[in-house]
Amino acid sequence: MRLLHTMLRVGDLDRSIAFYTELLGMKLLRRQDYPDGKFTLAFVGYTDERDGTVIELTHNWDTPSYDLGNGFGHLAVEVEDAYAACDKIKAQGGTVVREAGPMKHGTTVIAFVTDPDGYKIEFIQKK
Repeated sequence: MRLLHTMLRVGDLDRSIAFYTELLGMKLLRRQDYPDGKFTLAFVGYTDERDGTVIELTHNWDTPSYDLGNGFGHLAVEVEDAYAACDKIKAQGGTVVREAGPMKHGTTVIAFVTDPDGYKIEFIQKK
């Protein structure tokens, strides 16, 4: 067994694809419209779906936004330099909600950003 993907519901698919591809450097792997169901699926990731876990972005055409609730935590992405990654996000208009720095009670350097729908992404600096 292996983990295939994580699915996030998004209000504006093009805006979300731009965030994950342009700001986080992922690739758009595939995109498919389902007119009968009035939804579109887009898969983004750093590797091909055969080689790693990816993110499925689901856009229900009649739903402009979602209540994120309090059950979901975050996605985690390993980065070479969390400080530089945050600077890049801010320079391109993204939102950093926790600046890069050592985690509480530890030494690992982390940061948190949000995507256009408010989902949190944790940057974990490579050791």
